[in-house]
Amino acid sequence: MSFNDILTPLRAQNPLVQCITNYVAMNIAANVVLAAGASPAMLHAVEEIEDFTPICGALTINIGTLDGAWAASMMAAAKTANASDVPWVLDPVAHFVSAYRKGVAQDLLVQRPTILRGNASEILALAGEAGSGKGADSGDSVDAAKGAAEALARDYGATVAVTGPVDFVTDGTQSAEVTGGSALMPQITALGCSQTALMGAYAAAGPAFDAALGALAHFKAAGNVAASQATGPGSFQVHFLDALASVGPDDLAQTVLG
Repeated sequence: MSFNDILTPLRAQNPLVQCITNYVAMNIAANVVLAAGASPAMLHAVEEIEDFTPICGALTINIGTLDGAWAASMMAAAKTANASDVPWVLDPVAHFVSAYRKGVAQDLLVQRPTILRGNASEILALAGEAGSGKGADSGDSVDAAKGAAEALARDYGATVAVTGPVDFVTDGTQSAEVTGGSALMPQITALGCSQTALMGAYAAAGPAFDAALGALAHFKAAGNVAASQATGPGSFQVHFLDALASVGPDDLAQTVLG
């Protein structure tokens, strides 16, 4: 099965995806997962993790609006996912902006996520290299973060996805790039965070490298369609959700450079 073919079993299985994400992203992330063909659950109470995480097809963790209670839930969910063979995705949003956030991100990384997704500045900093990110926005190019992504993949046994105008994904031995999308995409708040949730849906239906590549391609393909119909950020969001539901495996394949 190739990366784009994962979309077919994803839609057939409608996997349950636990999304521990930030307040800003909850609505758009849930809608993105639903439009793509999976079932989101925005559950983060630590008291429910032991019962809920094992029944999910995948777990996604986004540290965007971090606090102590959520950090405890994230760690409990990551450990439970590992113990239950549930694939999970880590999105270390702006982990370099404070010592506390950096510590939480590093603690989660040690749990060895199935997929690590971030922008170039986040990936560089997570690998211990200097970056120029500003908050959740990247100040570095995807090309500059390729080496860091490959090192993180080898060190933690993860597939690493670096997102930007041209996405890069690697598992330390193989890599690919994904092109397309729209310049309007960064103008939709938390759209990148919702991609993390979509990666969880793909990880529930296929192997890690192909899942990350498929989710990246799905976003780019839907962005291509929405860009041809939208007149601004507001209409783009509506068309983008529609396109997530309408694009097929062949559309995804056209975005990957190899």
